[in-house]
Amino acid sequence: MRAIRYFALLIALFAPAAFADGLYQVEMILFRQAGEPIPSSQPAPDDWANGSQSIEGSERGTALDGEAAKLDPSKGYQVLLHKAWSQNISTAPSTVSVTSGNQQLGHFPVEGTLILSIDRNIEARTDFWVNQFDADGLLSGSERIHQTTRLKNGELTYLDHSSLGILIRVSPL
Repeated sequence: MRAIRYFALLIALFAPAAFADGLYQVEMILFRQAGEPIPSSQPAPDDWANGSQSIEGSERGTALDGEAAKLDPSKGYQVLLHKAWSQNISTAPSTVSVTSGNQQLGHFPVEGTLILSIDRNIEARTDFWVNQFDADGLLSGSERIHQTTRLKNGELTYLDHSSLGILIRVSPL
């Protein structure tokens, strides 16, 4: 009887992580909040996407369109990026690069990386830049949101940082 309880305890401890690995849908909305943009002390680095994999080719239809519509410009909000994609998530961190807009000399108007890993919860590390360009197309300044948080499967999470915000949801497929 003792062996059965010990075995059941082992299954309870290790099974959630083992069954958590797999394919997920990730959806993210990056937006500017009401108020003045708060520039970063430095513009986005040239190697902002170093070691990441682009979401290009794994993009999916968005489901948070209602939430994006509530970020109304008349209330001071501006949606800068709204994308959804499929991604494998496991205990080993997986880094993807996400962009929006036309590339200018190696930078996009919105660019950044999202690192996801899973144990009992999903850990998300965001590092996104909202860039401004001068008349010659050179990067002249950036805003940055850089945060780490834990997410629950299928739950919409809000990340707030200075003049930018992120809504993110990660759901198993």
